[in-house]
Amino acid sequence: MKKYVLAIDQGTTSTRAILINDKGEEVFKAQRPLECLFPKPGWVEQDPNKIWISVIDVINELMVISSSTMDDVAAIGITNQRETTVIWDKQTGNPVANAIVWQSKQTQELCDAKMDKMEYIHERTGLRMNPYFSASKIRYILDAIPDGQKRAEAGELLFGTIDSWLIYKMTKGVTHATDVSNASRTMLYNIFDMDWDESLLKIWNIPSCILPEVKDNNADYGVASFFSEEVHITGVAGDQQAALFGQCCYREGESKNTYGTGCFMLMNIGHKPILSHSGLLTTVAWRGNGVTTYALEGSIYIGGAIVQWLRDQTRWFEDSCDSEMYAAKRPDTAGVYFVPAFVGLGTPWWDDEARGAIFGLTRGADRHNITRAGLYSIAYQSKDVIDVMKKEAGLELKVLRVDGGASANSMLMQFQSDILQCEVHVPCCVETTALGAGYLAGLGVGFWKDKSDIESNRALSKTYRPKMSKEEAEKLYSGWLKAVKATRAFTSED
Repeated sequence: MKKYVLAIDQGTTSTRAILINDKGEEVFKAQRPLECLFPKPGWVEQDPNKIWISVIDVINELMVISSSTMDDVAAIGITNQRETTVIWDKQTGNPVANAIVWQSKQTQELCDAKMDKMEYIHERTGLRMNPYFSASKIRYILDAIPDGQKRAEAGELLFGTIDSWLIYKMTKGVTHATDVSNASRTMLYNIFDMDWDESLLKIWNIPSCILPEVKDNNADYGVASFFSEEVHITGVAGDQQAALFGQCCYREGESKNTYGTGCFMLMNIGHKPILSHSGLLTTVAWRGNGVTTYALEGSIYIGGAIVQWLRDQTRWFEDSCDSEMYAAKRPDTAGVYFVPAFVGLGTPWWDDEARGAIFGLTRGADRHNITRAGLYSIAYQSKDVIDVMKKEAGLELKVLRVDGGASANSMLMQFQSDILQCEVHVPCCVETTALGAGYLAGLGVGFWKDKSDIESNRALSKTYRPKMSKEEAEKLYSGWLKAVKATRAFTSED
């Protein structure tokens, strides 16, 4: 009897490996920090080999600290930073350049040159024209390396997002594949036809022979022969989709919000994709047994980063965890609104020119009020996204499932419940991204029978219910919208 499922969570700043038991509990964890490279302003790169080495390290450490072997592992699941792009030599298995990270802006000019194709691309991929996605990154690397296009067309090179890169290395080059959720973030995958789109490949002049095979999320991706001749990789998903699965958002309208440096919110919209006209992204959540589930996604640039800014720039408190206690010294914001548009505004505004601002200052307002306003800004931005999701999907939100570092902040979570006028659920296991990958892998080998088996594992550490009246919440949110409008007007070219 196998004891565990092994989940690999390969993120932008660290790589983690987690052993999960049949009750959905994190039993052991190992973690390694990961270096980002910044060769030029706005550029973000990583060494693909160091990413791979970090995976080797955390798995080896996990086996040591748990006194386990791969014989105890039923299956392996992988979740990863999405859109980050690797191209490697098919013969040697070595990368031909650094990976271009999802955050990088180095392909902005390539995207700008194809803005006339934006609506065409949106209608096929559900995405916006943006350097965030993989297509322009592939084009950049092929242009940057000697004979890149020629080598690609000759079948000498392979492309993959981080999941594909790790699968290739773990299977010793046997499997070149990705899952539907990661494929849907490349800007080359048609989410209606559920296949690579020849017309999109033509726009970017990318040869199809470099692309990975696209599989269901709980398909068999091959034997992880680098570590074991027995254990298969049977679960793969991009990080935000994995978190949605790990939070058991299996029905239409069920939503999760991950509070990290930024915030990523996804809503399950069922089996028919909805193209947003209000700044949301449409993405593939997962596919099993040939049945596809879709999600609407909204991105907030500055979530927990507002707490880091308050800590580092104002030095009002020394640790991010102290922000709640510091803000609690005042009962409210004293009418202050803090719009943290340090790098622009994300969904639904998509205003890259906006910059941060504080409104409503009076002589009575102090640093505690401003800190509270900073925390509240995370909840306001989340409501911006959720309101658009509810409108476009025609679905109500009764519960928001949350995870990420800031979900431990009781003041923020209570205000999130108040301003949304719905319950907010915090799970006992906050490693929902790794958990989602583990669940998918476990389903692939029968470690869990079905989704209902997984849902029976779900346990909450805390539930927040609205304490504020609907009228008071609407009044506060109205003030937020005025602050956002003023912020955008300040940087408008008009």
